[in-house]
Amino acid sequence: MNRKIGWRQCMRELLKFVRPYKGKFLVGLGAIVLATGLYAINPTIEGAVTTQLAHDAAGILEGVTGARVHFDLVFRILLILGLCYLMRALSQLVSAFFLTNAIQQIMHDLRNALQKKIQRLPVRYFDDHAFGDVLSCVTNDVDTLSNALQQTLAKVLTGVLTFVLAVIMMFRINVVMTLVALLIIPLTYLITRTFVKRSQKLFDLQQKTVGELNGTITELYGGFNEILLYNKQEAAVEKFQDVNERMGKAAFRAQFVSSLISPCISLVTYLIIGASAVLGCIFVIQGSIQVGNLQAFIRYIWQINDPLSQVSQLSAQVQSAFSAMGRIFTLLSEEEEEQKGKVALELSKVKGNVTFDHVRFGYQDDKILMDDVSFEVRQGQTVALVGPTGAGKTTLMNLLLRFYDVQGGSIQIDGVDVRDMDREKLRELFSLVLQDTWLFSGSIYENIRYGRLGARKDEVIEAAKMANVHHFIRTLSHGYDSMINEEGNNISQGEKQLLTIARAILKDPQILILDEATSSVDTRLERLLQEAMHRVMKGRTSFVIAHRLSTIRDADLILVIENGNIVEQGTHESLLEKKGVYERLYHSQFSGQSVDESWNAE
Repeated sequence: MNRKIGWRQCMRELLKFVRPYKGKFLVGLGAIVLATGLYAINPTIEGAVTTQLAHDAAGILEGVTGARVHFDLVFRILLILGLCYLMRALSQLVSAFFLTNAIQQIMHDLRNALQKKIQRLPVRYFDDHAFGDVLSCVTNDVDTLSNALQQTLAKVLTGVLTFVLAVIMMFRINVVMTLVALLIIPLTYLITRTFVKRSQKLFDLQQKTVGELNGTITELYGGFNEILLYNKQEAAVEKFQDVNERMGKAAFRAQFVSSLISPCISLVTYLIIGASAVLGCIFVIQGSIQVGNLQAFIRYIWQINDPLSQVSQLSAQVQSAFSAMGRIFTLLSEEEEEQKGKVALELSKVKGNVTFDHVRFGYQDDKILMDDVSFEVRQGQTVALVGPTGAGKTTLMNLLLRFYDVQGGSIQIDGVDVRDMDREKLRELFSLVLQDTWLFSGSIYENIRYGRLGARKDEVIEAAKMANVHHFIRTLSHGYDSMINEEGNNISQGEKQLLTIARAILKDPQILILDEATSSVDTRLERLLQEAMHRVMKGRTSFVIAHRLSTIRDADLILVIENGNIVEQGTHESLLEKKGVYERLYHSQFSGQSVDESWNAE
């Protein structure tokens, strides 16, 4: 995430999520105000007890007639003090309940907003941002913000109110002593500003390295089998240690610089209290203030110190929260794909004619991958895409699906530019069976029905039969209710491929995109896969990233792709007659091979 929005904009965006729960916030904040007000008058009530006892003791010592300790007055004051303590505790309980409820609902909405945002981001965004970094934003950054709001919001508000009320009560006791005590404010401000200015950048770096660490962990554990296969455990450990060490250093520097605030503020506070106590004693001796007021005044200095000390204690958390909030709302402010189109598409009327008309595209504006790509596919035809790895076969399909938009020319379906269609409606026309199969944690039935969530069970079973996977499912102990684990590794690669074909059949799309990857499965499953793919392709416009000679020979149109451009196109026989690129590839790859052997041109 290279761009980061400012904290003011972050606060405006956060308030949008707070607004639906303002009622709960107002109740919670009102309870905090009541609790803080009660806390502010406690020293005065306590001082009243001390003043009464001192007055009674002085009368007794001076031999004043009828002098005694007025326990009735003392107990009355103590009863008021006890009620204040009880009401404050109840107010804190109410505030904790309502604020916690509101904050957790805000975090719930924020996570939902991030998830919806990710669904609307262009594929190009994920080309430039590591998956682990995005994952860290949705998990770690939201948790950091949640913890900060949960633990610091009430403390900050309480601290501000405590400070204001304590200063007011101090002025009521003695103006001179208050002015001396308030020297703590500019000194604390200078200390805090000095250290925060240096630590905020360190906290930004800390949050960034957390994202890098998540990305590294995701990468390492996602390729765990390959790491073991190639004996790269040491290299993996070294890579993790490098990121972990950088994160540790960043976290240490940020936390250490932030932690210096507390001892510096404490030193200032003790010096101010000492000066105020000496000055107060002089005023008591002079009779300017009562001894109970001096006691209350010292307590109020501590009440001022509490929020100032909390600034240092909460500094690390608050700064981490601002860094996390910046990352969250930076992601939420990213430019989205335009979802709506100009043309209302009726799926039932789409035939599946596809035209690439002088298409020009590059992943970077200054680096063109496809310069002038043109071809036409009629309804029901099968198109084979052949060419070396990196030639642009997958890119061609990504453009058709509008994962990327062309920079020149147009792609049309039944004469309508795909850029004029709703993205959602456009993608409903397609089914994909890719080499990298994707199944989610759930039952086999749920994974097949993912192709069309409204499908009946008999339709799911019929799709499984057409995909040659029904028999396999019946052999499982729980049949269609058998669970696929999170990694999808409790069934074989070929069986996963058959399930994705069943899913594609169930969707009943107008256009198919197939990555015909069967080289990693045994002969029996390979035959089943081929039969299933022929069934799903029948009568539909199909694009096949071809690995097999049989698919290429049977294709209605073969596109030979090199360096992003189509260098030749035609049928198998016509391309051989041209004696060009395809003919050379054919003889170099298939000489002496049967039509059932693989062409490793991918």
